[in-house]
Formats: sequence, structure tokens, C-alpha cells
Amino acid sequence: MVELLRNSLAVIVTSSGFTCQYHSCRPSGGYRIHGGLFPRCLCYNLSAKTSKKHLKRDGPNMISLRENGRTQFEDLMFGSEGRDIPRIVSNMVACVQSGLVCEEDEENVFIQRSKEEFDPIYFEQKFPPLGSSEIRKKPDIEHVGAAEPLTISTGISTEFEDKVHFLEERDEQILSKRVLMLSRSNKVRSVLELYRSLEISGLRLSFHACNSLLACLLRNEMLDDALKLFKSMKANESTTGHSYSLVLKAIGNIQGYDSALKMFSKLQLECKVKKDFDVIVYNTMISICGKVNNWGQTEKIWRSMKEYGLVGTTITYCLLISIFVRCGQNELAIDAYCEMISNGLKPGEDAMQAIIGACTKEGKWNLALNVFQRMLNIGLKPNIVACNALINSLGKSRQVKLAFRVYDVMESMGCTPDAYTWNALLGALYRANQHADALLLFENIREQSPQVNLHLYNTALMSCQKLGLWDRSLQLLWQMEASGLSVSSASYNLVIGACEVARKPKIALQVYDHMVQQQCAPDTFTHLSLIRSCIWGSLWAEVEEILNRVETDVSLYNAAIHGMCLRGKIESAKKLYTRMRKSGLKPDGKTRALMLQNLPKDSIRQSYRWPRRY
Repeated sequence: MVELLRNSLAVIVTSSGFTCQYHSCRPSGGYRIHGGLFPRCLCYNLSAKTSKKHLKRDGPNMISLRENGRTQFEDLMFGSEGRDIPRIVSNMVACVQSGLVCEEDEENVFIQRSKEEFDPIYFEQKFPPLGSSEIRKKPDIEHVGAAEPLTISTGISTEFEDKVHFLEERDEQILSKRVLMLSRSNKVRSVLELYRSLEISGLRLSFHACNSLLACLLRNEMLDDALKLFKSMKANESTTGHSYSLVLKAIGNIQGYDSALKMFSKLQLECKVKKDFDVIVYNTMISICGKVNNWGQTEKIWRSMKEYGLVGTTITYCLLISIFVRCGQNELAIDAYCEMISNGLKPGEDAMQAIIGACTKEGKWNLALNVFQRMLNIGLKPNIVACNALINSLGKSRQVKLAFRVYDVMESMGCTPDAYTWNALLGALYRANQHADALLLFENIREQSPQVNLHLYNTALMSCQKLGLWDRSLQLLWQMEASGLSVSSASYNLVIGACEVARKPKIALQVYDHMVQQQCAPDTFTHLSLIRSCIWGSLWAEVEEILNRVETDVSLYNAAIHGMCLRGKIESAKKLYTRMRKSGLKPDGKTRALMLQNLPKDSIRQSYRWPRRY
């Protein structure tokens, strides 16, 4: 409701179609001028009667506005002096009232006519199409500037650029709340019309309302309109860190990482922007870089943030740790974690588990154990991956007791050990030279988990080799083949190695023959172990046979010559050495030293004579 203090007046103005309507509340007076290009119009009504008039909205687009007895639109239409002379402004659309209703009896006739189409009884004049601005002369009509048309436009959403509202509400806080409500409801058309009306009226929205409108446009995939709004916000200094974050995130999702980085670099150079660049903006760019695994640019943004004196949040460091660990940059991840702790921030569960993995890969088991203990102190439960990584790291450092303590904690938390857990524990015992304990643990593992994988068998075979338990290694080999596992050459080599340590060359040859029958190709390590076994068993014929069967390999000749010399077979070693030299193979230093001790001096001089200089 509003009190009107002027004579009853109604004006309808549209643009490009040049529609203008004026009449009083009584049907006998007034005029209207219209064209047919645009269906939208503005109906403006004033009353000069001293009695109070109650106005109602007869449609969603009806708004009345009064300011000190005279409206802003009245100044625009009639000027500051001649109020009784209407003006027609080309290329301007000011809407919004579909009908105005007066509640007094004497104005009922006007109510009926305002709801009907234009009546030919009224004065009607049509204008030529856009581009021709000639208007028939009328003493009570003044045309303004056809050559220089007045355009109301904010540069946002050309789809709705022909409509603005003249607001009776002037409170910026209330209008900002309306924008917030419309933006959250995704009423794009309404909120854009309201925003343009606010701009034309010289009113400003709150920062929160601007950001909400910006987010609404981006949610509805109106990136161009959002960028225009963002540019206007920058010009009005209405931007915040959240504004930059919204735009950068949208650019990264729609146009890609490169466009977002280019825009970020450009904005970073603007002096006015620096005050609005908060940690959230840097977090957004770090996240965008992390999506493409660009850890180098992520590090640059991190360093740049610190140069501007900003302190990262928990989200900042969690993002950094996640990206660096995912890209294999464990040292940078550890640096980010240490900086996070020094700033008094509390890392999350995921970040702490990622740091445990990074520390174990870098061999920093002390820091990994510290993070593990910190998680337990604050009530967090490390997952089985972090526990396995820590056990494996402790095992490599021969910290067997600590490894088994972590295993006990893991069981107390209800985690079920898997193959990685058992392999880490077996490896810890093997590296600590506790081979008998490793075999006992293997037996316990077989009782708890019938599906033992190849790695566990190989770790047990390694312990058998160290202890020279050739019979136990054979049993494990038969079990592997019976369980359907694909036995590799490494497993056969471990069994042959156990026979070598136990001085069982014939058993080693049998395992070798079985290996060939299983169509498992022997490698250099297989032949080396077999030759050493035969030499210690004085099976010289078998040594010759192996050398003749395989391709010429200098390491096999060196091993055979070493063994023959150590066992006193000097003549056989000389023959093999001569054969080796004829084949063009170069002996190693130990082989040459042994031959120098046993070959005649003349032959040695002949073999190593320096060429004469002429």
C-alpha cells in the first residue's frame, strides 16, 4: 500500500515498439501511444488527491514507486521542470505493472479499461519500425533524442535485457535478502531483473548477495553472464575471496586447468585483487592443480601463498599432502606435514595415514612411528595399509620388536592381517637373521591362512637357504607345486642354493632336471649355483657338461676357474682359461690373479706383452 499525492496518471512505456500510454482515472481523459514490437510495458500511476488511495498488485510485474511525492521515473519521463509534458524515450524498456486497481467507486471504470486491450476510443498513434524515428507532431508529446537513443542495459543476460523494475523498496539490506532468496531458489530470470533494477537505481548489494547471485549463475551454467557480473563486482569493489574461488573453480571445470591458471596468474598481478586473495582462493587453485596431478605448479602456489604472508588452513595442508603423495613427492609431503604441525593445526585421518606411507618410502620410520602413535593418542585407528607400511619399514631397519608391537596394536584394533602383513613380518625376521623364527612364523601363517602366496613361500625358502635346510626347501617346493602356484625360476634357484649350502650337488642336479622338465627356463643364477655345487662335490664332468650346454657366459667361466683353483685342479683351470681367452671373453681381476700365480712366466709374458712402438 502506498499513499499517492498527485493527480491520477497512468503511463505505459515500451522500447523499440515505442508504446506510451497516458490517461486519468476517469475514462474520459488521457491518451495512449503504442507499437507492436514488444508485449511488455510499464504502467505508472500517481494520484494527487489528499485522501489515501489503496493500491493493489494486479500481477507479478506490478510495482509502484514514490519518492518525496515524485518518482525517479517521473524525472526520467517528464524532466526536472515540465512535469506535465510526457516524453517518449526510444530503445528503453521500463516495465513493470500489468494493471493498477483503485478501490474507490469513482474509479471503477478505469479498472475495467486497464484490464482490457487498447481501446480505439483513446488517442492512438503507431510509430515506424526501429531505425525510423519520425513521430507525428502533437502539442502535448515531446520526443527525446531519436538520433541518440537512451538504453538501459547492465550487460548481463541479453535474453532478459529488456526488462527492469522500478523499486519502491530502497533498503539495500532488504533487497540483498531478496536477491539471496531468489539466488538460492535458482530463480535466474527474476534475480537478474532485480539486479539490473538495483544497478540502475544506484543501489548496491551486500557481498554475500553478490556471491550468491554469482553462484546461482554458475550453477545454471551461465558462465558468460557470471563473468560479466564478476567484472562488474570488481569495478564496484564488491568482490571477496569467495568470489574469486567461485569463478576460478568454474573456469577450471568448464574451460580446463590452463585457463584457470592463466586467469589466476593475471589476477595475482592486480594490486586491488591482492587484498581479496585469501587462503580459500589458493586452496581452490591447489585443488585445480591437484586434479591434473601438476605437483610442480602446486608447489609454486604454496610458496606464493607464504610469500604474501598467508598461513594455510587444515584444508590447505591436507590438499598438499594428498597431491604430493599421489605424485610420489614424498619429501614435499613430509615438509607440508611438518609445517602444518608447527602452525598448530591438527591433521585429519587421511592426511596422517598418507604421511605414514610417505615416511616409510623415504625410510623415515621414526617419523612414521611418531605419526602412528599420534593417531592412537587422539582416538584414530590407522588402516591396515598404514600398518603394513610401518611394519615393512621397521623390518627393513631391523626393528623386529617394534614391528611386532605394531602388529599387536593392529590386531587389538580388529584389523585382520593379510598377505602383506605376513610378508612384512617374515621379511623383518629374515633381515634380522632370525631364520628359524621366520620358518616358525611361516608354519603359523599356513595354519591361519591356507591360501599362502608365492612371496611368502619364497621368503621361507630364503631362510631355508641360509640355514642349509635342503630337505625343508624341497618340501616347500612340492607344496608350492601341489597348491597350483606358478613356480618361478627364483624359487628353483633358492632350492638349488639350499642344496649348495648343504653340499648336496646331486640333489641340486635333480632339482635342475626337474626345473627343465617343468619348462621353467634356468637363468645365469641357476647355472652359477649349480656349477658351485658340482665343484664342491668334485663333479668335474658335470661342470664341463653345464659349460658346454649353455651359451658362453664370462661369469660362468670365472666361477668355474675360481672353484678349480681353490680345489687344486690347476690344469683343468688352465685349460678352461685358455678356452675362455680363445672365445674372446675377458676374465675378471680374481681370475687373472689366480692364473698369474699358477701359469708359467713365459706364457704369462706372451699373453700380456705390450705392443712395440715403432
